[in-house]
Amino acid sequence: MTDIRQVTPDFAVAPQLAPEDMAEAAARGFKLVINNRPDGEAPDQPTSAQMEAAVRAAGMDYVHIPVRGGPTPEQVDLNREAVDGAGGPVLAFCRSGTRSIVTWSVGQALAGRQDRQTLVDQGSAAGYDLTAVLPG
Repeated sequence: MTDIRQVTPDFAVAPQLAPEDMAEAAARGFKLVINNRPDGEAPDQPTSAQMEAAVRAAGMDYVHIPVRGGPTPEQVDLNREAVDGAGGPVLAFCRSGTRSIVTWSVGQALAGRQDRQTLVDQGSAAGYDLTAVLPG
């Protein structure tokens, strides 16, 4: 399986996942997979439909919130709502994991759930620099 980076006990991000990774994701206890990558960014990436079929076959829920560049306020809200309703650990992915952790962390900051420094520290521990993207 690809590089899964645990951000909190209930949220992790990863670079591009493949349909064949979904059984292992389910075995690791994830309940929801969020795909933050738009279809067609690369010719070899699986489509959202392929990922959704694999996720659901593995017994998890699936949400596609494609983010191009930085997330919009609507994408941040949709992402936060999906995480809130997941009923367990969430695995979000995009090409590198950056859009996924940015979308999640902005949502956490705007909702007042975690302070900026905590989010920056969590991002850093997962290998992402969030200092330029978080309000603060």
